[in-house]
Amino acid sequence: MSDAADGTTTPRTGRRVAAAALAAPVVAGLTAAAGVVATGAHRRLGTTEAETRVWLPGDELLEGGVVQADRACTIAAPPPDVWPWIAQLGQDKAGFYSFEALENLVGCRITGATTIHPEWQDVQVGDAFRLHPDLALRVAEVVPGSHLVVTSQGADGTPEGHDFTWAFHLESVSVGPAPATRLHLRERYESKRPVDRAVSEALCLVSAAMSRRMMRRLAELAAAPPVHT
Repeated sequence: MSDAADGTTTPRTGRRVAAAALAAPVVAGLTAAAGVVATGAHRRLGTTEAETRVWLPGDELLEGGVVQADRACTIAAPPPDVWPWIAQLGQDKAGFYSFEALENLVGCRITGATTIHPEWQDVQVGDAFRLHPDLALRVAEVVPGSHLVVTSQGADGTPEGHDFTWAFHLESVSVGPAPATRLHLRERYESKRPVDRAVSEALCLVSAAMSRRMMRRLAELAAAPPVHT
């Protein structure tokens, strides 16, 4: 049925208008996401150009055909005050200081911590770094106060040809006269085939939002007076 001659809207036209109104935010969101992926902004969250190029511990674990994402922030606390929060990362420990409700929607069963737990501070190479009750990475490198590197290499349940590393690097800096920490997170995805690269880019887009929340929460927790359980 076409529009009425008197200018009133027919039911069919009304449905088209409603559908267009509902579709517009989705199209806008997809267009924005496509633009972000095209520029690579989702892989350079809060970092300088130099930080995206610097070598970090863990980079040697994956070479060639890699999608890399760097996220960074400055925390108003020295590395010794930030490190305990990093040491207790993990699904079965303090969680990831991110969107816990969303993580639990996919079955992560995380109960995030807002205090420092002494029983979670002794991190060793080879330890499981659990992302989900059914999925764990492996601690590849750890230097307390400096860096933590976890990897899918040697971990159980990782699909062959889809290795991944996640590094947390702490550097001592100053904000005016006060000691501070430059926290640099780096994700590296093995992406030797075009399909692998597409999947890696999608994962980077999701992790950008999660990492932004993680860094903000870490900055809040580390800058506050420490609370130990």
